[in-house]
Amino acid sequence: MITRVDEGETITARERRDVILLADHEEISITRSRYGPGERGPDPHVHREHTDSFYVLEGELRFEVGPGLEPVQVGPGWFVAAPPNVVHTFVSDGDVDARFLNFHTPDCGFAASLRDRRDGNEVAWDSFDPPPDGGEPASEAVVTGPGEGERLVTGSRVVWLKAVLPHLCFAEWALDGPFQGPPVHHHDRQVDSFYVLDGELELTVDDRVVTAQQGTLAALPRGVRHTFTHAAAGAGRLLNVHAPEGGFADVLRRMAD
Repeated sequence: MITRVDEGETITARERRDVILLADHEEISITRSRYGPGERGPDPHVHREHTDSFYVLEGELRFEVGPGLEPVQVGPGWFVAAPPNVVHTFVSDGDVDARFLNFHTPDCGFAASLRDRRDGNEVAWDSFDPPPDGGEPASEAVVTGPGEGERLVTGSRVVWLKAVLPHLCFAEWALDGPFQGPPVHHHDRQVDSFYVLDGELELTVDDRVVTAQQGTLAALPRGVRHTFTHAAAGAGRLLNVHAPEGGFADVLRRMAD
């Protein structure tokens, strides 16, 4: 459930590409990748049953989306989501390595396909060549930059809703000083994931408290009791992803000032 910066399952370890599987659940799978300059992702493709999302940590990526493979240039702090039937691919397009997180919601066989390809096998999963009609228009892709998205303020906390889709609610939180999260709780239908971008969180998971530093992911399955605290006087920043969305965006809206 908790994967620190030097942990995870190695899928690819090459000079120009590293892929680490951080979480593998039915509702969501999460990888962290490093692509060298010019390294290309998969051929243009669509997913029919799930959303493919990316958050850039370092460097630059150029996405190509929609029937005409329209270019979308993004850098650190940008979020891109390709909902079902939106054609997409990407390339590392800067002079330095690009590092990014990739979220498949729901998983739809993605984690298994990574393991099978690593082990020299091929397995069918929810990934297909672009359809004859080109798929959904590029405008259906979600692209939000740093400081963009629906802004919600609660005391010293600012939340930007980057995407609210049936398969996920993707939010970036900025915390200024101490912040006490919600009471200990669990979700019956969602995986609740936290990725620490800056600062340090204290995560309560069932009956234990763990420190989550920069680069730590906590992906908490259905039924697992949890909460978090930001105890430091300084700033903290994290990603919070609920999969599926399940009404979480409205919960955040009701909490806002």
